[in-house]
Amino acid sequence: MMYAQRFIAAGALVGALVFSMAVSAIDVQEVKTRDGITAYLAQDDSNPIIAFSFEFRGGSSIDPADKLGLSAMAAGLLDEGAGDLDSFAFQSTLQDKAIRLSFSANTDSFSGSVTTIKANADEAFRLMALALSAPRFDEEPVERIRRQILVSLARSAENPGRIARDTMFAEIFPDHPYGRPSNGTPETIQSITADDLASYTAQRFAKDRLIVGVAGDITPRQLRRRLDEVFVHLPDAIDTEWRVPDTAVTYVGTVVVDKAVPQSTVYMAQPGLARTDPDWYTALVADYILGGGSFASRLMDEVREKRGLAYGVNTSLVPYESAPFMIASVGTRNESVAESIAVIRDEWRKFQADGPTADELEGAKLYITGSWPLRFTSSGRIASTLVAVQRDDLGLDFLDRRNDYIDSITLEDVRRVAGSLYKPDELSVIVVGQPVGVENSGG
Repeated sequence: MMYAQRFIAAGALVGALVFSMAVSAIDVQEVKTRDGITAYLAQDDSNPIIAFSFEFRGGSSIDPADKLGLSAMAAGLLDEGAGDLDSFAFQSTLQDKAIRLSFSANTDSFSGSVTTIKANADEAFRLMALALSAPRFDEEPVERIRRQILVSLARSAENPGRIARDTMFAEIFPDHPYGRPSNGTPETIQSITADDLASYTAQRFAKDRLIVGVAGDITPRQLRRRLDEVFVHLPDAIDTEWRVPDTAVTYVGTVVVDKAVPQSTVYMAQPGLARTDPDWYTALVADYILGGGSFASRLMDEVREKRGLAYGVNTSLVPYESAPFMIASVGTRNESVAESIAVIRDEWRKFQADGPTADELEGAKLYITGSWPLRFTSSGRIASTLVAVQRDDLGLDFLDRRNDYIDSITLEDVRRVAGSLYKPDELSVIVVGQPVGVENSGG
């Protein structure tokens, strides 16, 4: 395992050397308009490209219970006609001008982005402004997107991975919005009307919950004008609460969903760490070592390399606003499920008790810092990162400081965090399949 760690870390370091000059040259500026809209800008005139990303706080988790999937459906329709342009005209203009415009709904936020060459910026920002201020929600695109969502839901209903994920959320977040299907159900999708969609933008989009990140060939002065153009029609504030109540991750023991498939899908979950926690970066390193580092992780070594139980196994930190948690996932033959769960839980316990070795920490830090510059290989990725930097209140100089946080982490830090964060006896287990020797146990 240590050879794999060092090999991967060395590769990341080579990549870092290639891109380090570009990252160090990213100068982030704060741009404010008279109306109080704030954006982070990474100006770069080396290519005539502008990438504009934004986010409104509040996502699918605040959809009404009888209209689940409303955020997802709105995201699919905002670029399907706006103002005096029907769906065909709107989409044709995007294609003719090589403008990439997209929207997406997440659990805690609603996002949008536009990428354009500078020569077509006027049209790109005009279309984005229209999509936000005057979406049409005509019958044809509404019914077309509705059918697409219904087909996707039908496929998901037969997909073991999706079943496991949805079951996990429903079980660990009972009676809470996080436990509901974010993409809706066939019944709720059928109930959504054009009026619901028209009300969505008025009830969700406002300047007081807006975050903007921009990268590319645009000056601060030009950006101020664009911000006013795109968001001028937004109210300063709205009464709708964008956060859902804080909640705890519920322990549910083992839950088995019977499905006649040769391989089971397994999710394991426990309480996690908020993105704003002072130990976040230490937890990030710990997660990489245990299961987030792919072939460099302990779990991959124990589950795949030593025992051949599964092709892959991984872990991740999930910093939801109102209930952060951690997950592990694995797909394996029905006959190997019980052993796979036992191995993961045992490694979880060992990691809690002893933490990592010095070599594991060295390899993790080298990879995490070395791969950081590879995130900034396009204007779009830089713009979206600048949104995240503001969302988490990390500061203008975060891109430069981030690796310092990782480098400063000591072995004692990781062992301390591992001892308090990892809780093998609080790991809820969700299995979809017909696992041999694994039964429902309840919380």
